[in-house]
Parts: sequence; structure tokens; C-alpha cells
Amino acid sequence: MKIGFIGLGNVGAKLAGSLLRNRFDLRVRDLDADLVQGFIDRGASTAVSPKALAEQCDVVITCLPSPAACAEVMEAKDGVLAGLGAGKVWAEMSTTDDKEIKRLAKRVEALGSSVIECPVSGGCHRAATGNISIFAGCDRPTFERMLPLLTTLGRRVLHTGDIGTASVLKVMTNYLATANLLTLCEAMVTMKAAGVDLATTLQAITISSGNSFVAETEGHVILNGGRDISFTMDLVKKDIGLFQRIASDCEVPLEISPLMVDIFDDGIARYGERELSPNIIRRLEDATGLSIVADGFADELIDEEPEAPGYEVVPASRCQDRGL
Repeated sequence: MKIGFIGLGNVGAKLAGSLLRNRFDLRVRDLDADLVQGFIDRGASTAVSPKALAEQCDVVITCLPSPAACAEVMEAKDGVLAGLGAGKVWAEMSTTDDKEIKRLAKRVEALGSSVIECPVSGGCHRAATGNISIFAGCDRPTFERMLPLLTTLGRRVLHTGDIGTASVLKVMTNYLATANLLTLCEAMVTMKAAGVDLATTLQAITISSGNSFVAETEGHVILNGGRDISFTMDLVKKDIGLFQRIASDCEVPLEISPLMVDIFDDGIARYGERELSPNIIRRLEDATGLSIVADGFADELIDEEPEAPGYEVVPASRCQDRGL
């Protein structure tokens, strides 16, 4: 199977690296020629355009920063759509708009190709080791065809239903992660102001009912002071904005979500859209004059779980339907 991968950013490069590490025949493209050359040096190849890449490959994966970027790569004159045809698969791994993925899916399917949306969740450190989780939205035959590839890219793979369902669930999980980040920031600043040791604070959080994935990961890089999780404020704003749009379309009167959007709008105005997302805590540091750092914390996230073959995660209701 020949795989084409477009988008070698923070997450995409690590996902493509898993394919290369597992000896897939890989062709890559990115606007950054140095990133492409790095993959060529490790055994991948490239193509002169997204169209050429699609013509040469059985599966084309896109992992791009926004729905607009994906639309450009797909629909340009020499874009992916121009190179697709019968029997090929387009796999969209970006965090995107469910309406946009449905629109593009219709164009891809009209060419005789199949579509699967498969956004990932769990952080760049798990994308690097093949231990990240994957949501997969598509018909069941396409899911089963793609499962061997997906279980190389990730550890836990959930078939979410038809096209669009994976995108909706992904922005929901990013919304929850952002809520956890903001409350973690408020908790740590308040404990610092109350005179409680920050290392003890984080330990109390992670062994208690206050724990979260964000506390276990971003909590460490916040206290280290580096705050680099390879994710920026503009990407958070995009994701929570997509979640707010879904709620608004469904006429759900959310209260916390609009406030979160306002907080990140303010963070972007203060520090820039490409500021690291955990540095949203700077708003509270600036307001209080407190520094939320402590000794003994790593400056980067490392996945300590050994790489292992992935598998499909099946919800309990479907286990009963399938006799599992």
C-alpha cells in the first residue's frame, strides 16, 4: 500500500513518522521544504504536487491546521481531488468542521474514492509513539479496510459512525481539554496565592477527584516554565469555536463555552495567536504578579507507554449487538 501524507506540522510529522518507522511506502508533502527533506533523508519520497501524490498513492492522508487549508489542498487546480479516482481513499486527520468534511466527502466519493475522517486525540507525545487515540468516521467497509493502517498510527481506534461524527466528537474532546486547562490554571494560581507549594498542589490534583489528562500532562510543562505542548492559542480558539458553532446550530444555550472563547480571544490579543496554549496562565500571572513555576518538572512531554499494536475500541452497546 502506497501512502501519501500532506501536512508535516507538530502532529502530522509524528504520525507520518510512525508510518515510516513501520516501513510503509510513504510519500510526503508540506509547504516547508526542510520538513519534506527530513523525511526524504529517512527513506520517504515526495511528489511535485498534491495531484501527483494522489495519483501515485492508494491512500492520501491530510493533516492540516484549518478547514480552509484543507480545502485549498483538496480543491486547487493541482490539488488532491484532481488526482483521486476509483479505489483510492482520502483520510482526513485534521481537526475540522463537520460541515466541511461532509462537503468535501461528497466530491471525493463522486470520483469513486472512499473517505474516512480520523482525527487524533492524546497529545503530540503520543502521536510520536503510535499510542494516540483515533476517532474514525466513515462507512463500516471503509473502516475495516483502513483499520490496519489506523492501528499503526494509533493505539485505540473508535468507529464513531458516519462522516462528520468523528469531527464533532473531536472538537468536543478539545473543548473539555480546554476547560480542564483553564480550571487547572485558576487552581494553581489560587494555591500559590494561598501559600501552598505548587509541586504539592499538582500531586494533590493528580491523586484525587480533581485529576484530568490535562493535569497529568500540561500541569508538568506549566510548572517547568517551558509550557511547550506543540499547540498554540490560535488552534485552541479554532477548536472551541467549532464546538460553540455546533452548540449554536443545535440551539443549546451554553454558558461556559462563550466565556472560554472570550478568554482565548483575550490571550491572543495579549500574547499573539502563535503563543503556546498553556501560557494562557500568563493572564493570571500578570494579574497577580505570581510566577507559577516549580523545580523538578520535565520541560517536554514524553510518552512512557511502550509502543504496541493498536486495536478497535467498541462501545458497550455495540458489543452486545455484535455478540462480543
